[in-house]
Amino acid sequence: MSNQSGWKPDMEKGATSPALDAPGLGGAVRGLVHEEPLLFEHGSKGRCGVSLPAPGAKAADDLPAALVRGGIEGLPELSELEVVRHFTRMSLWNHGIDTGFYPLGSCTMKYNPKSSEALARLPGFAGLHPLAPAEHAQGALELMYALERALSEIAGMDVTTLNPAAGAHGELTGMMVIRAWHAAHGNPRKKVLIPDTAHGTNPASAALNGYACVQLASGADGRLHPDTVAAAMDDDVAAIMITNPNTLGLFESDIAEIARIVHARGGLVYGDGANMNALLGNARPGDMGFDVIQYNLHKTFATPHGGGGPGSGPVAVKATLAPFLPLPVVVKEGEQYRLVTDPKERPRTIGRIHGFHGNFGMMVRAWAYLRELGPEGLKATSDLAVLNANYVRASLQGDYNLPYQTDSLHEVVFDDTAQKEAGVTTMDVAKRLIDHGFHPPTIYFPLVVHGAIMIEPTETESKETIDAFVAALKAIAEEANRDPEALKASPSKPFRARLDETRAARKPVLRWTPGMKV
Repeated sequence: MSNQSGWKPDMEKGATSPALDAPGLGGAVRGLVHEEPLLFEHGSKGRCGVSLPAPGAKAADDLPAALVRGGIEGLPELSELEVVRHFTRMSLWNHGIDTGFYPLGSCTMKYNPKSSEALARLPGFAGLHPLAPAEHAQGALELMYALERALSEIAGMDVTTLNPAAGAHGELTGMMVIRAWHAAHGNPRKKVLIPDTAHGTNPASAALNGYACVQLASGADGRLHPDTVAAAMDDDVAAIMITNPNTLGLFESDIAEIARIVHARGGLVYGDGANMNALLGNARPGDMGFDVIQYNLHKTFATPHGGGGPGSGPVAVKATLAPFLPLPVVVKEGEQYRLVTDPKERPRTIGRIHGFHGNFGMMVRAWAYLRELGPEGLKATSDLAVLNANYVRASLQGDYNLPYQTDSLHEVVFDDTAQKEAGVTTMDVAKRLIDHGFHPPTIYFPLVVHGAIMIEPTETESKETIDAFVAALKAIAEEANRDPEALKASPSKPFRARLDETRAARKPVLRWTPGMKV
């Protein structure tokens, strides 16, 4: 058998220095791939991809002029084959977790099991109308109730709302609950404390609730220290928002003392649960002193992530905050389930934050994931996530600078200090990874690390994949010393070389006009 593809026998065992064109590692990076123009650059006048009966004079007269064919200047006229090929080719350009490794730190881009997808598409779930009466939706309500109970137990909290439609929406909801709780005690307060290692959406969620944000500096070890919190804590502070593990991938080891300091002055402790992937089955935020925590089901329980689709950000709280949670709420009465929708039953509720019950399809997927893994499987999930991240950390230490010489959890942050002497930056490293067939990791975040390279392999990636990714980063580090100019010209294999990102941000082209070439 000929070996024209560049494949080598040792690649089955995980090559230590993969060639840029090696298949099966980061994904194919050469072959028959089509440059695809815009739809407006396809077609010709008179082409049509549908066969419909003539509308008749009366029907045409009833249509607004703008909707009559030919009434809109510049619309492309295309055959069915042109349309099919266009969108099929475009789909081949997409990079996702089903096509390759997605090492974004902070975002936890892990594989979504197809069994969960199949269950979410069962007709009884997918076809259920959100306004169906409770007696016709008992299965869905039971699933929601069971998921709520499970999420509460996993977080060490008392009650969970499934309503929020995303992690950031969950943050907003959690802060609304905190504000309502303080208001019920006579003073909504004015400030929220936020460490510099928190997730970037935390300040926005606090500000949207009318709070002033007070940034707290982390220590030399990358963690928040109790004395920093004590110095900032006063009677105007409504809450502290802490991401734990933080965005450096480090566990906030003083969290119990920090919670005590905040509670002593009447404040509440909000936990950004986006990094729960590191804690499942090993630790519970409620046991650490948190009063509120939001989940990101896409990060922790493998429901779809991003792409503009529906998300889910359940919020779990301690019992004292439960009366303020949004409606509707699923309750169990005997063997039946019903929705509490009337504010008269929950007079302290913050009200509705979503059109219906939340994004139910995400709940089905998360429940399927929980039932498939069980308690032992959930613990193994975080154990493997932490193991994979520390394997990357140990493998690349020496090739890239590690600004915090301390144990990591589910993600690890390097920087470009070692490459700076050659004039190579984090952006250069990220762009060169594309030539190696890998999606770049998160870069330049968190902001506390200059030139950050933030990697989160998650528990779903194999050792072979991680080894190939590490080999690519090692090859880039070597190239930075040997031929920095070639590296800085990357990527060379995609259709487009490095774009002028400043110009794209300042002068974006948002509208196509006839004759425009892109």
